[in-house]
Amino acid sequence: MTDVPDVLIDCDTGIDDALALIYLAALHKRGEIRLVGATTTAGNVGVEQTAINTGWVLDQCGVPEIPVVPGLPGPRHVPLVTTPETHGEHGLGYVDPGQVEVPAGDWRRLWKGAQLRHIITGPATNLAAYGPVPGAALMGGAYLYPGNTTPTAEWNTWVDPHAAKQAFAQATSPITVCSLGVTEQFTLDPASLSMLIHALGPIPIARHLPEMLRFYFEFHEKQGEGYLAQIHDLLTCMISLDTVPYSGYEATVDVEADSPLLRGTTVADVRGHWGRPRNALIVDTVDIAAAHAELLRAVSPPFPPAAP
Repeated sequence: MTDVPDVLIDCDTGIDDALALIYLAALHKRGEIRLVGATTTAGNVGVEQTAINTGWVLDQCGVPEIPVVPGLPGPRHVPLVTTPETHGEHGLGYVDPGQVEVPAGDWRRLWKGAQLRHIITGPATNLAAYGPVPGAALMGGAYLYPGNTTPTAEWNTWVDPHAAKQAFAQATSPITVCSLGVTEQFTLDPASLSMLIHALGPIPIARHLPEMLRFYFEFHEKQGEGYLAQIHDLLTCMISLDTVPYSGYEATVDVEADSPLLRGTTVADVRGHWGRPRNALIVDTVDIAAAHAELLRAVSPPFPPAAP
């Protein structure tokens, strides 16, 4: 296959990030992408734990050679808040990945590359610090849609609102924005989880998925959303890689960073009232049935098992 894209994921590996990593590992194994590395942010858990989780998931998917480097330790302007109630003590539900060694390194080195696809599924902490990158996709924000952290704010943007604000302000090309109103549509339930596990077959990560997702199912049930799990970050990867049909519109995005009540609120100027360049492509529709089919296609054979 020609023109195989180089892909980097910047994640705060909790449960939905883990599903995204499984998908990217599968595409990498198939030769459909080159997963050049993973950097991590603090969000669902602290940055060292997100790096441990990321390395563990990739190892369980049979791609331990993918470099994993922790990024910045947390937001610069606000205290770090994590989500053990949502993703569990270690970030992977009821699964404890143990003390996986994460080599030290300069995370910025992995970000270099003119044609590199950057997929950011956690807070924008590293993106803001690194500077503008072409072709970035960002999971975050809520546009004319209720937030999941405050009435107006989505979690990733709320955790580090100053970084999100800076990322949009410094963008030199539109960031593909996968916001809550779209990503909440992609869910797993026990039936679709069973299909995923069956498709994965002997891949070691498959046997851990029930305990990872059970925690996430229980969390969503407590929130009154049913015994299911919203898999935001996996859908973001599919949109970034154009493996699922979607549509969107260009806008100028800004983020409220300092208001106590509106912290993390994302605002999109569609009509050009601000007179500023458009810095975002906001995804507004996705073919969810196609996304489920794409996941099963990617992880099914010939996605080879890990070496014993």
